[in-house]
Amino acid sequence: MQRHPAIFHPSPARRIRAGLIIALLVGLFGYGLVVLDFDPARLVSGIGKLGHFLWFMLPPSTGTWAKFFVYLHALAETVAIAFLGTFTAAILALPVGFLVAKNIVPNVVIHFLSRRIVDTIRGVDELIWALIWVGVVGLGPFAGVLALLCSNFGLFSKLFSEAIEAADRKASEGIASSGGGKLHGIRFGILPQVLPIFGSQVLYFFESNTRSATIIGIVGAGGIGLHLAEQIRVLEYQHVSALILMILVTVAIIDQVSTRLRFALIGERAAP
Repeated sequence: MQRHPAIFHPSPARRIRAGLIIALLVGLFGYGLVVLDFDPARLVSGIGKLGHFLWFMLPPSTGTWAKFFVYLHALAETVAIAFLGTFTAAILALPVGFLVAKNIVPNVVIHFLSRRIVDTIRGVDELIWALIWVGVVGLGPFAGVLALLCSNFGLFSKLFSEAIEAADRKASEGIASSGGGKLHGIRFGILPQVLPIFGSQVLYFFESNTRSATIIGIVGAGGIGLHLAEQIRVLEYQHVSALILMILVTVAIIDQVSTRLRFALIGERAAP
């Protein structure tokens, strides 16, 4: 039997190089702890204070039914922000994904410019986009929708283009050999392969963006996040725990529904 000593017994030079890399990472980790003023005593003390906060949060309560319905309306607003921001971004990113894909548009200049534009948009966090749009269009859910739209547009464009580039070319080549044009190859050869992937990604991001919509609401972009920040400021911890519980239940329901839809799109059965 032929042996492969180079694989199972690396050379001393490779071992030294691996050891140096590990030492460098450990050194960077330790340096980060020092620079960030990590203090175990403060951590233990903070955990104790966290216990007091949790005690003040019990039992979760909105105080009155009128307040509960106000929070419920804000929660529905948050879900609407996530829905509109996610699916509008996906619709706008679909043609851009084809433009960015190298196997669809092989022109080097167009590919480079479109990729850099997408990377620039994707590099800005949704919280920063929320601050920008709140300053542009004012407070409210419209700013939240625009913030999620911009953030997810860059992400979807990148993910869609990668899925298109990874698609099997044999179907497109078969269509071309039978007399079909390039648009026919995209429509009948590539789209059927990538659409289930696109749908799965969009549903996952919808569930994730429901949480993100809560965060951007804290800076004034509408939804339940604004109420959450307000109740924390006025020390109404029972209201805070009730809001958190409402958010968790909503996210869990959306996660279950989107998981089943994702498995239906990709042709697999979800685990019970």
